[in-house]
Amino acid sequence: MGDRLTPLLWRTGLALALVCGIGLLPWLSHTDPALTVLRARSADRAPTPEVLADIRAQLGLEAGPSHLLGQWAGGLWHGDAGRSWLSGAEVAPAVLQALGVSLLLMAVALVAAAGTVALVCARTLYRRGGRRRAGGGSAVLAALPEFLTASVLATVVGVQLGWLPALGWYGPRWTVLPALALGLPAGAVLGRLLDDLLPGAFAEPWAVAAVARGLPRRSIARHAVHRCLPGLLPNLGLFVVGLTGGSVAVEQIFDIPGLGRTTLQAALAQDLPVLQAGTLVLVLLAAAAAGVARLAARLLTGPALRDGALPTLHRPTPPARGAQPLVHGGALLVVIALGLPRDPVALDTGRRLRPPSWAHPFGTDALGRDMLGRVAHGAFDTLLLAVAIGAVSLLAGLVLGALPRLSGPLADTLNAVPPVLGALLVTAVAGSGPATPAIAVSAVAWAPLAAHTSALLRQERAAPHVTVARGLGAGRRHLLRRALLPAVLPPVTRHALLRLPGTALALASLAFLGLGAQPPSPEWGLLLAENQPYAERAPWAVLAPAAVLALLGALAVSAAGGVRRPRRSATEAAMEQPSRAREPAGAR
Repeated sequence: MGDRLTPLLWRTGLALALVCGIGLLPWLSHTDPALTVLRARSADRAPTPEVLADIRAQLGLEAGPSHLLGQWAGGLWHGDAGRSWLSGAEVAPAVLQALGVSLLLMAVALVAAAGTVALVCARTLYRRGGRRRAGGGSAVLAALPEFLTASVLATVVGVQLGWLPALGWYGPRWTVLPALALGLPAGAVLGRLLDDLLPGAFAEPWAVAAVARGLPRRSIARHAVHRCLPGLLPNLGLFVVGLTGGSVAVEQIFDIPGLGRTTLQAALAQDLPVLQAGTLVLVLLAAAAAGVARLAARLLTGPALRDGALPTLHRPTPPARGAQPLVHGGALLVVIALGLPRDPVALDTGRRLRPPSWAHPFGTDALGRDMLGRVAHGAFDTLLLAVAIGAVSLLAGLVLGALPRLSGPLADTLNAVPPVLGALLVTAVAGSGPATPAIAVSAVAWAPLAAHTSALLRQERAAPHVTVARGLGAGRRHLLRRALLPAVLPPVTRHALLRLPGTALALASLAFLGLGAQPPSPEWGLLLAENQPYAERAPWAVLAPAAVLALLGALAVSAAGGVRRPRRSATEAAMEQPSRAREPAGAR
């Protein structure tokens, strides 16, 4: 009972700390909430002392943040989340309506993601494992920014072709384009994770016996997916919450009144009742998604997890060979080398939005600056920062993933915070600066890796070779060093490499929303944001940074194929050859 109560108390404490931190946001950032509310209500009205004093009296700001938090929390017991500081309307109906919109969008996006997963894994499922390729198409999908995909779909499919509506939220047809913008990148990442586990499932004895008996391919593939899902479900739960609250840019582009957009607007206007209610709903959704994922994983694994009879999916395999990492890395280095001698900030208004030419291979932007030079110089701001965040996230994910009771509730709670809100909280506490987006992204980037590590460790501890080693007297340190880490480290490292473009995209998203790098920085996300208004007139200005992001994704996925477990551990060898394992025991 105590083991179940401790995570619940830890999760509750984290949720309270997050909501209280949001309630203190204006005071932490040393801003006057009355002035912020006045600007949101009427930007043209002069902020005289009398007007500000009247707003403070209306909102009860003079009583202090503790009184406001207590009053808001007390109303929750009666279903009252307060009233908006901007509109004066009740918060609860508006937040619940936004939640309904986001849940519907999330459901359709999951359908699009499931279709993408099927396409990514189709070759492995058809061949029942075998030698895999890097999957450049899925890498490109995973590396495309959601806001860029949304803008392209809205412009091309919605406006130019007129096939689907591109603005508003009035019915099922309005869900298709934003769901595709959210589901395609998410499905590409989930598909790569599933495709990484499938060869281990097809190598298990049941699959070999099923093939020998001539069972249908479809049946074998279905059972292989069933076998791999428990290791994937924790990350699927994180994706569900991320699609609900983190789709701020997509909701902004398509003008969707979802929870992410509602939370962003409340955060920018410091409408604390709406912001607190929206965050609390996201935290509760994260807890529910994590609980469902854990329950589903237990049901899928059955008693094998409890009885220590679950074969490992991570057998020793030789590293994947191929020239793709060299090709992708060489292409990226060539782009950087050709662009570094160029001036990234030199203005030439007479050459605004020029198409690619010998003088400007990537064209020019709206100020006549050379896009090749800006992309090359922005590589240092984007790549080095993304690699540093990825390395820190990998280390934190491995360490915290080994402590699931601590990291599980923490990962779920932090994942529920939209990146924009995280950046605002970091700005309030640490101040604005070039490190702000890096801190905001680092605070949540470890969560998927920790969830993946916990899921793999849970299954690996139930592997027969670990059970045998434990029975032979192996201690925890020996098991961790010789059996668990050799099995878990390669797939988690491949996952971290797969997340590398996503880290760059998170920084790009903050820049797109005005919370990351600031002009004239050539950071890739800022390049996308600056040139987005000219995408229809000068598509090369957007395609250049998008192409290098896609190239980074292809490089990360192809390089991940070389991270393998090259040799058997001692405990696995003892399990595979029990007679030899028993000889030393008898000799003793």
